[in-house]
Amino acid sequence: MSIGPVVVLTALNLEYQAVRQRLAGPQVHRHERGTRFEVGTVQGTSCRVALGLTSKGNHSAAVIAERAIQEFSPVAVLFVGVAGALWDATRLGDVVMASHVYAYHGGTSEDDGLKARPRVWEAPHGISQLASHLARLNDWADPVPGREDAPQVRFGAIAAGEVVQNSRISAEAKWIRQHYNDALAIEMEAAGVAQAGHLNGAPVAIIRGISDRADGTKNSAEDRNWQPRAAANAAAFATRLAVELVGEQEETAMPQDDRVRSADRFDRNVSNTAHNSTVGIMAGSVTGSSVHMNAAPKASGPTDLIAELNRFRQQLGRHRAEGALDEDSYLEALTDLDSALRSAGGTSPESSKRTVMSLRRLRGLVAECPALVAELGPLVAAAGDLA
Repeated sequence: MSIGPVVVLTALNLEYQAVRQRLAGPQVHRHERGTRFEVGTVQGTSCRVALGLTSKGNHSAAVIAERAIQEFSPVAVLFVGVAGALWDATRLGDVVMASHVYAYHGGTSEDDGLKARPRVWEAPHGISQLASHLARLNDWADPVPGREDAPQVRFGAIAAGEVVQNSRISAEAKWIRQHYNDALAIEMEAAGVAQAGHLNGAPVAIIRGISDRADGTKNSAEDRNWQPRAAANAAAFATRLAVELVGEQEETAMPQDDRVRSADRFDRNVSNTAHNSTVGIMAGSVTGSSVHMNAAPKASGPTDLIAELNRFRQQLGRHRAEGALDEDSYLEALTDLDSALRSAGGTSPESSKRTVMSLRRLRGLVAECPALVAELGPLVAAAGDLA
């Protein structure tokens, strides 16, 4: 199965150009509804990137992000650009990667004031771990002549709203700093992209270069100076992250025998499909799991995949009965599962793609149930293999 590209989205043309300069051979890819992407490879690598422009705002970003996910079945979606810092500890030019995203405009207005009711999306654990590793290596930034203080990567919350914030003394500015005082940066697109990724089962990372302090100095000469540098820093870290993400996916997609040889592992492995883990068996018998020696379980054809999907339906019902899955999520999950079943019987690349996308959406819906997410991983891979 071929590895999908990494989708990189930006809101501003300045940010778009910062990423595009790092791509070799970008070619226009036109969505059937008119959205234009450019697909190229990160210079000096085989990592494919699909680059798109969303324009400002969470709503526009959500629509284009979902469109990109449906079109490219990406390894991940990276939203890249500039943002304002909420606190002085974050320097201009530093890069902030969201540990979680607040949609801070959720709330209720009452007689005693506006009460916060945010939605929150956490960054995927695997991407966060990889990004932290790259930040520790500290070799991703472009050298700047005459400057010794290289930009740093900071990890923390990012607040995403619907208006440009450029004050420290306005009522809204004080309210944000009071209710979201752990947020490092503020911007206008992350919540939309995070929601699109959640609903479609696509990992999302938000990467922002700090260009201003959201304190009344936005659009000043200093801000105009820092914007291109902050955008370039965010693009540098994002493309490095994209390369590493694709490398991990390629390693995972290697045949099992090759992976075992390359890692010099034991010859005999056990794959426990109940928890998607590798275990050693020292007992005389195993119950409550399907155990496969020396190979991961794999659907060999549409019939096998359909059988596995029907078995997964029973798992959904069990989690719903136990209260691990709420009623709304359960019903939405059944809708996506039915969609996957309808397309799983086909043998064309298009039917395989539809099955994969349905299963990825399903994975997003059951994200709070690790056992279900683990079971869906091999099914997504098997659906792609049938193309």
